[in-house]
Amino acid sequence: MAKTNWSVPVTEALRAEGVQVAEFDASATPGFRPDKKLGAKKTAELLIEQRRPVLADLQEKLYANGRSGDSRSVLLVLQGMDTSGKGGIVRHVIGSVDPQGVDHAAFGVPTAEERRHHYLWRVRRQLPRPGQLGVFDRSHYEDVLVVRVHDMVPPEVWRKRFAEINTFERKAAESGITIVKVALLISLEEQRKRLEQRLDRPEKHWKFSPSDIDERAHVAAYQEAYQEVFDLTDTEYAPWYAVPADSKWYARLAVTELLIDALGTLKLDWPAAHFDVEEQRKRLRKS
Repeated sequence: MAKTNWSVPVTEALRAEGVQVAEFDASATPGFRPDKKLGAKKTAELLIEQRRPVLADLQEKLYANGRSGDSRSVLLVLQGMDTSGKGGIVRHVIGSVDPQGVDHAAFGVPTAEERRHHYLWRVRRQLPRPGQLGVFDRSHYEDVLVVRVHDMVPPEVWRKRFAEINTFERKAAESGITIVKVALLISLEEQRKRLEQRLDRPEKHWKFSPSDIDERAHVAAYQEAYQEVFDLTDTEYAPWYAVPADSKWYARLAVTELLIDALGTLKLDWPAAHFDVEEQRKRLRKS
């Protein structure tokens, strides 16, 4: 595996335990020296430059084992405000692995059908299948973040959801899903720059919504909501990682490393052949 120049393990550098969201430095690079060129180089080594890319190799082993009866999977949960880089993570990090082995779900405003069910109904339906790397672009945490900030449901409703979410994630973990929850935390100034870039480029206008500006007025409420999410749902079976998102290179490197760590804990190897290799070699040569 490529060396990554982390001063401490990535899971230690980014664990959300003890993080104070209102004081969080979104431009920092915890555990990695602030060197964009080096960070981009290391990310490339982990994704595309090696003969057997580290992340792609581990993900393919996960997929192969799933095809051979292994029930385990990995779920990456991405949360963050608009422009925090969720799409870039999906495109640049998840896009480097075999798409056959990826279950991707983007959770937007609930549909009419989804609103007729419990808020976790649509989420359960999207949990990764055995052998898959699942990705949630936004998630069930919208139901304790957005609904709280915008008073969509009473406090007595969203408050009880923390315990429900912990139970839901515990059962998912017990079923064989390794959960990695990433909060991409971006500063207001960096978000302003990225929104301006969208306005400056006609090909990015489709990604811009006037409501993105409205949401900026609620930053303090979101910080408070994220703080409680970290305090109440950061668990050993479903840990939260607070990733500074002002530097895209750092966020992509951090998520890559977190996925490599999660897949590494599964101690995956290539599944053994369920047939006699030499016998099939002889048959092939005669065919």
